[in-house]
Amino acid sequence: MAEARRLIVEGATVLRIPPHVKFRYDETRRRWVVLAPERLLLPDDLSVEILQLVDGKHSLDDIVDALMAKFSAQREEILTDVRALLQDLADKGTLTA
Repeated sequence: MAEARRLIVEGATVLRIPPHVKFRYDETRRRWVVLAPERLLLPDDLSVEILQLVDGKHSLDDIVDALMAKFSAQREEILTDVRALLQDLADKGTLTA
């Protein structure tokens, strides 16, 4: 049996939310949620900003650039935080390339 390869999130990596995962605003909870099989994630406000940019078209670098334009923070700081979040979600199968 072949061993599954880990997706490594790098600058040019373009991620998307797979069909079995839903990212949406939940009226009942009055907040954004990520619904995955047997899992409910309640992202914080910054995570929501990032996930709204995960559309299967924009790379990690594109997402970081968009966040730099919106927030006043250093590129390396944003890159470190965004990469960590997206890598964690990719490792859990919540995001895919």
